[in-house]
Amino acid sequence: MEPARREFTVLELQKLQQQSVSGPVPLLRDVYGTVLRRERRRQRRTLDDVASCAGVSLQYLSEIERGRKEASSEILAAICTSLGSGLAAFLAAAHREFAAVERRPVLDLTRPVLPNSLAAASDGTQPVPPPSSILMAA
Repeated sequence: MEPARREFTVLELQKLQQQSVSGPVPLLRDVYGTVLRRERRRQRRTLDDVASCAGVSLQYLSEIERGRKEASSEILAAICTSLGSGLAAFLAAAHREFAAVERRPVLDLTRPVLPNSLAAASDGTQPVPPPSSILMAA
């Protein structure tokens, strides 16, 4: 199944335009906040609803979504659960977000690997991904 196409808000596009390929990499908290806010809005849920389901204050969730606070993995997991998603899906969305900002191809690390390709990789006969690729694992 092919992942859904990425739609940017006007503010996100402006933020991306300000960052060139050689510019700074966005902070994790900014990307995480963008992904969480997009999913909450996609579900047409309020900050108050998601915050109360996750067991955090409305103000804290708002600050996380705006990239002002860096949430712990436990808080992120609680927010993801309240959005009906898992932490792995959330991290995959954040990974795609980083790739979009850096304008680099994303390698799918979730595909099954054949046993003989593992052997080839361990003996050095498998080609190494080009340096323009991003490898991320959660």
